[in-house]
Amino acid sequence: MNNMMLFIERLKSLFRRRPNRFITQLCGQAALTVSGLDALIDYMNKPSDKNAQRIHRLEQDADEARRILIDDLNRTFVTPIDRQDIFALSRAIDDVLDYADSTIMEMEALSVRPNNYLVRMTTLLRDAAEEIRLSMERMENHPAVANEHAAKAKALENRMEGVYREAVGDLFRGPKNVEHVVEMLKLREIYRHMSNAADRGDEAANVISDIVVKTT
Repeated sequence: MNNMMLFIERLKSLFRRRPNRFITQLCGQAALTVSGLDALIDYMNKPSDKNAQRIHRLEQDADEARRILIDDLNRTFVTPIDRQDIFALSRAIDDVLDYADSTIMEMEALSVRPNNYLVRMTTLLRDAAEEIRLSMERMENHPAVANEHAAKAKALENRMEGVYREAVGDLFRGPKNVEHVVEMLKLREIYRHMSNAADRGDEAANVISDIVVKTT
């Protein structure tokens, strides 16, 4: 009886669907992005070299995770998801964290201190990244739910862009002197970094929606 049960279990394992390793890897990338944006929120609330280094280390970890994914992709002949979609989604997710890291570097290079607009934009960007992460986790078994999370991510990205426009509009309200103009130009550059990060998050959500359409 025990041998028969063991045989049945082995038979079941042959037909059990294996986890999609590329989705697993993309989930890992998305989780690193969320952690990086958590660190960015901490930096915006309390600028410090420690918080800046956290973001930099996470960005390096994310780059390594992407390199591994691309190496696996190049060595896999048949993929369960269109290989171009895997590549594009991995790149978009990675770009969000790249922009988070470069935002800190630009702020330090230009001696820009965080303000309320940057805190708001970072928080919305982080929430959108979390929706991307949730979407990736549900992609394989619940694609419709994954698409819902992608839609939520896009909505949060739109809200973030609204804050970006509000922040830029506030910058150009009556510059008082040359120093004010210089500070205005510095902040506009930082705001653009955040807007670019939002664009890449929006692209990730779009690719997820494309994948759901193709696979359902």
